[in-house]
Amino acid sequence: MSNDYYKILGVEKNASDDDIKKAYRKLAHQHHPDKKGGDEKKFKEINEAYQTLSNKDKRAQYDRFGNTTHGGAGGPGGFGGFSQGGFGFDFQGGDFGDLGDIFEAFFEGMNGQKRRTYAHGSDMEMTQEITLEEAYAGVEKTVSYKVNVRCASCNGLGHDTKATFLQCKKCDGRGEVRETRSTFFGNFAQVKACVECHGVGQVPDKRCATCSGSGVVRGDKKIAVKILPGIADGQIIKMVGAGEAGERGAQEGDLFLHVRVRPHATFARQDDHLIVEREIALIDLLAYVADREAHPIAITTIAGKKLSLDISSDFAFNKPLKVPGEGMPHFNRTGKGDLFVHFKVVQPHKMNKDAKRLLEELRKEMR
Repeated sequence: MSNDYYKILGVEKNASDDDIKKAYRKLAHQHHPDKKGGDEKKFKEINEAYQTLSNKDKRAQYDRFGNTTHGGAGGPGGFGGFSQGGFGFDFQGGDFGDLGDIFEAFFEGMNGQKRRTYAHGSDMEMTQEITLEEAYAGVEKTVSYKVNVRCASCNGLGHDTKATFLQCKKCDGRGEVRETRSTFFGNFAQVKACVECHGVGQVPDKRCATCSGSGVVRGDKKIAVKILPGIADGQIIKMVGAGEAGERGAQEGDLFLHVRVRPHATFARQDDHLIVEREIALIDLLAYVADREAHPIAITTIAGKKLSLDISSDFAFNKPLKVPGEGMPHFNRTGKGDLFVHFKVVQPHKMNKDAKRLLEELRKEMR
């Protein structure tokens, strides 16, 4: 036999049903996986031994032949058929159902272990607005939100720390239930983890009064989110484990933060390039042409830096001026985009006689 069930429970082969039950309850409470220091593997062995020795027919078969959970292909390690005692599912007419469920059941059956199926915490989505300046330089934001958090009263276990564990009535301590689905192709039977005991086979006699046994309560969460330079509008940041708390200590969900970059009053963004409009008076343009050093044309960049523009003598002011490397940083890599300056030449609304005369003289001079 692959396991000595009497040795696992610590009883003699002639032990009474009451002795077996008492030994089982004591060991199950001691090794329950939800208790501090519990041993899930040991608990599974105890539960398996009890399921056999507490049943008159199974015990008689065990005493005569050994382990009752193997058959079909012959002896321990055999396939045992496509049934509840083997891989965990069988076919009754050809319905293939959900292949993912089938393969999961298949491999669970092969390793011979039941898994607790506490619900994974749900993912969450939120939106965080930032300015274009913050998108340029990078920023750290504190995000606060309501969420399911681990219950502090029971530390997420869902039951009183002094609770006694009883056999689950829904699955009779097996930790799994058999479901049959009818489809066009026929019936498909599958063994699934019990939703009442989550595949353990036992339930506490006293649930946590604060969380009603779920292990989670509604609470507040506050996290710091680091937003890297160059992030784009609509980009999503994944914060692992910042979502809803999982049931009874199961894995938390994730938080997906949608970043929204507010439109800027001066700069427009196109990929990693920036576009800005620069108004320039006609007289200032003429002065720049006359003496660039004395009358420079400057702009203020998104970084707040004042920059004198280098405009060639043959530049056409009806086209944008490209300023290399003064755009947005490339996200998560080195380098920056470019800045494109669109000039808008502003003509004077009024000119007195002296101004007109000087302008006419300048026109003749520049011919």
